[in-house]
Amino acid sequence: MFGRAPKKSDNTKYYGILGVSKNASQDDLKKAYRKAAIKNHPDKGGDPEKFKELAQAYEVLSDPEKREIYDQYGEDALKEGMGGGGGGHDPFDIFQSFFGGNPFGGGGSSRGRRQRRGEDVMHPLKVSLEDLYNGTSKKLSLSRNVICSKCKGKGSKSGASMKCAGCQGSGMKVSIRHLGPSMIQQMQHPCNECKGTGESINDKDRCPQCKGDKVVGEKKVLEVIVEKGMQNGQRITFPGEADEAPDTVTGDIVFVLQQKEHLKFKRKGDDLFVEHTLTLTEALCGFQFILTHLDNRQLLIKSQPGEVIKPAHLILLAVYVVPITSVELNCESAPIMKVLIVFLVQYADQFKAINDEGMPMYQRPFMRGKLYIHFTVDFPESLTVEQCKALEAVLPPRPSLQMSEMELDECEETTLHDVNIEEEMRRKQQQAQEAYDEDEEMPGGAQRVQCAQQ
Repeated sequence: MFGRAPKKSDNTKYYGILGVSKNASQDDLKKAYRKAAIKNHPDKGGDPEKFKELAQAYEVLSDPEKREIYDQYGEDALKEGMGGGGGGHDPFDIFQSFFGGNPFGGGGSSRGRRQRRGEDVMHPLKVSLEDLYNGTSKKLSLSRNVICSKCKGKGSKSGASMKCAGCQGSGMKVSIRHLGPSMIQQMQHPCNECKGTGESINDKDRCPQCKGDKVVGEKKVLEVIVEKGMQNGQRITFPGEADEAPDTVTGDIVFVLQQKEHLKFKRKGDDLFVEHTLTLTEALCGFQFILTHLDNRQLLIKSQPGEVIKPAHLILLAVYVVPITSVELNCESAPIMKVLIVFLVQYADQFKAINDEGMPMYQRPFMRGKLYIHFTVDFPESLTVEQCKALEAVLPPRPSLQMSEMELDECEETTLHDVNIEEEMRRKQQQAQEAYDEDEEMPGGAQRVQCAQQ
């Protein structure tokens, strides 16, 4: 962390709380804290706020690095995060680590203390749309740390441990480098002597099973139940199954569902969407097809007699002529026309819905959303002259232009070209942006013209 040194603030308050001089030795600090902490301990009827202040003062001044920062810059520097801060520990933890327990007997502080909670462990779990539709279970093998059963998490055969002298039991060390005038660099890192535990164990006393680590590795198989209707991103929690650590409430293992993309179905909430392409024959004269659902049921999808399916992406008159048999057409006019007729698109996307064939609703699996089918129609690229003449023979006549031959001769003929409208609009927008950028880059920008008053 780089930055300017903070402004100096009060650097005498903590010495005053403990009742010692600024030149007090570590032994003097210990004696002062011992006497004042026992006097003001809440279990002895002391002032809780005074007890907290004593712990905060002793925590800072007993740490050589924090004391150096406090002496040089004052209390505000610690509050801003230098030296790892001050007063971040529970005052009862400091008191018990100092005395080795509760000197007044009983079960500890009357105020009680909360245990630190371990971190939750997150695991992504890939599932298919079929898994979310039908429900499934998956068995997963995971590795985690558990409290050593031999030493009960003490790390030593005797159960004894000492506060690390290198970090004063905090587990962290802070180093400061002076880079120049009013410039410092602060680095915080785990204590290399205790590996961040804040405790040291004699080598001869280390537990033979965990080697002093207090925890050992364990493999465990968890069965994850994916219920019907669960959503992408939904979490399945196994409470207290994360890594164990001494004096710590074990965190949870959390599986986060990640739905894989499906080739046919799309999901939106409790509804399913599927696309289906029809031939022009099917769109005009009727269709039926089989749709295999997510649970492998076969659904027969068919149109109503005389129903016409309108495609979504066309807004022009389209015709298609093919030689077919009367059986293929399934139309009354089949024996006399061998053609498929035209239809004009006038409406928006053609969707059909089937009730109760969507996704099961989570924790209400007997209720389901809808299955929406989006129809598109496959049209030909072009027609021959003969096909056009055959169509004109059976279709209503074209609307005639109410113009004379002379008026038509005066009109200018045009040629239609194929165009990708999305690409065309994107290109024009890019050209407009480039022209705008060029105006911005001109020295002084565009000059405004003002009328001078006479």
